[in-house]
Amino acid sequence: MVWATGTGALELTLTGSYALNRPSSLDYDPTFCGLWIANEGPEAILVTLQGDELRRVTSDLFRIKAIAVDGQGLIVADGAGSFQRLDTSGAALGAPFRAEGWLDTEGIVTTEDGTLITVEDDPEYLTWLAPDGTLLRRVDTMTLEPPLSEAQGIARDPRTGHLLIVDDWEGTNALYEFDAEGRLLATESLVPYGLDPEGIAIRPGSGQLFVAFDSGDRIASFDYVPTLPADAPPLPPAADCMMS
Repeated sequence: MVWATGTGALELTLTGSYALNRPSSLDYDPTFCGLWIANEGPEAILVTLQGDELRRVTSDLFRIKAIAVDGQGLIVADGAGSFQRLDTSGAALGAPFRAEGWLDTEGIVTTEDGTLITVEDDPEYLTWLAPDGTLLRRVDTMTLEPPLSEAQGIARDPRTGHLLIVDDWEGTNALYEFDAEGRLLATESLVPYGLDPEGIAIRPGSGQLFVAFDSGDRIASFDYVPTLPADAPPLPPAADCMMS
């Protein structure tokens, strides 16, 4: 089922999938044309879009529960309120730092000005943080209809600023789409494609979406069209794949 505010509704078309052990938090890296993947262990891996491993990184955190591209580097989170910035070889760009307040961080993305946007599931929030971890604002996702109770992964489309968040099997097993301000635009069930979604990433250059499903340990790929105003033209592809 899909709920949307305009006639240009969220659309997903499954294009393929492959097995990958314990995928969790995801982000797409156009420099390498690959996916950074955290699995709640001490390392995160970079893989090709076909799942072939390219490299591994570690941090000074006790685990890497969430990962995102941050400018030319990375930012990782341990799920207990601590973050650290790394370069793409895994070298620390600074000491770990803590966010203001408690954050059970399940997923993270960054914006062009360095703002961090995270999702938490205990308590349930969509949170905006300054680059140093200062709390800017929050949305209580349990007030949404339907409630977003088990948010696990978040992706951001730089063409629109829209946020895509997956709710796992303990919640609605669905994809939630928000505008840049955090207003809910659409929700689509992911049950036809897989169970227990844990991570999500967008490749805006080709209009692709990747979702990690914990059940079956796999990454599914989709062609993706966001919710747009009724009179809006289709979004052009963004620059992509610097290595190609």
